[in-house]
Amino acid sequence: MAFHPRPPSRGAALCPCGGSHASGFVCDAAPTDGTGAFGEVAQEAVLRAAFPKAATRRALIKAVGAGTLFAALDSVFPLARAREAMAQGGGAPEKRDLKVGFIPITCATPIIMADPMGFYRRNGLNVEVIRTAGWAVIRDKSIAREYDASHMLCPMPVAMSLGIGVAQPVPWSVAAIENTNGQAITLANKHKEKREPKDWRGFRFAVPFDFSIHNYLLRAYVAEAGLDPDRDIQIRAVPPPEMVANLRADNIDGFLGPDPFNQRAVFDGVGFIHVLTKEFWDGHPCCAFAVPRGMMTEMPNTFAALMRAIVEATGYASKAENRREVAQAIAGQNYLNQPQTVVEQVLTGTFADGLGRVQRVPDRVNFDPFPWHSMAVWILTQMKRWGQIRGDVDYAAVAQQVFLATEAGRAMRELGMTVPASASRTHRIFGRDFDPAQPEAYLNSFAIRRS
Repeated sequence: MAFHPRPPSRGAALCPCGGSHASGFVCDAAPTDGTGAFGEVAQEAVLRAAFPKAATRRALIKAVGAGTLFAALDSVFPLARAREAMAQGGGAPEKRDLKVGFIPITCATPIIMADPMGFYRRNGLNVEVIRTAGWAVIRDKSIAREYDASHMLCPMPVAMSLGIGVAQPVPWSVAAIENTNGQAITLANKHKEKREPKDWRGFRFAVPFDFSIHNYLLRAYVAEAGLDPDRDIQIRAVPPPEMVANLRADNIDGFLGPDPFNQRAVFDGVGFIHVLTKEFWDGHPCCAFAVPRGMMTEMPNTFAALMRAIVEATGYASKAENRREVAQAIAGQNYLNQPQTVVEQVLTGTFADGLGRVQRVPDRVNFDPFPWHSMAVWILTQMKRWGQIRGDVDYAAVAQQVFLATEAGRAMRELGMTVPASASRTHRIFGRDFDPAQPEAYLNSFAIRRS
């Protein structure tokens, strides 16, 4: 079964003056208070001082690019020190020493790499990233405020905020998406002749957590083949670092899980990659950078600094030319604790699939921080489809409350990244268009469901 989703669309970046420009620097109306398209007050001030006319700035940026132009300016003016000084003045983080939990998977790349590569420090923060055993532990430590912020599966803050799987509602939010794509179904080598999901009746599968995109995609995939995921197969929650060992021990027939463990199963010779989940939904979310909702009002400067660090790291990781450097930074014992070659195969998209082929899929994993409300709406439809939510759901209200698109967009805009014009869009999932404005119609279209 093969699906060919359309590539995700992106809205045009808008200058704060209301016009469409490549950068706020080209416009005399763009503000110099940190809200310009690049959001760098020091850079804006220096550029405007050196080239007062907007036409000149526009021509220079078009001719050489903003990065080259600022590099030239930096050779005669200490832009980095100016930015640091301005960041420390009037907006110092209320709390600098922070603990952030993470699971050792490539989905956490921006959270992890921001430590060794200095993104936290550059934003005035002293962050301890703490490797954690599993998602239930992440959730419990976050609720107990042992972690100030955390790596979470995108559905987890939704479930926590609704009081599902916890004693009472706990308001946490998706501040930024950590990764898109980056998952796969890996099967044990003994199943190389059973590539059709209709033949998987009785199979035992692992997913990272009940509230995970993995659980929902696996259920949807087998349901497309006519299998009931609650009756025809077994699905159990297994922490990602334990998935390969369970496959080797024949405790499971396969898993829909995160990398690097799909690639590690191939590396260890115990499994093969059946399908990348990007074939189901190209650009689907997986993990998130999550914060307690109160952080925005209780520690606004800390929240802003964290957002800048995470979004900047995400932007850096999104560039293909940086992937090997990132792999080297996160593969070590304190982080993923994996062979660097395994991490490189995941991040570069050139990898052995365990079936005798070397595949080249540059977007096997991507990094895009924008938390689309429409992604949250799809997650809610699946929670309802499989009986995790019962009764009426205000899809749009929950999505807006939990997925912080406005805040993420602000941080992206300050760093010169393109921000979509809307927080909602149509997604192509399993060969069908998902319209977030019609969630109940979408849900009711499925013959196999619990609701």
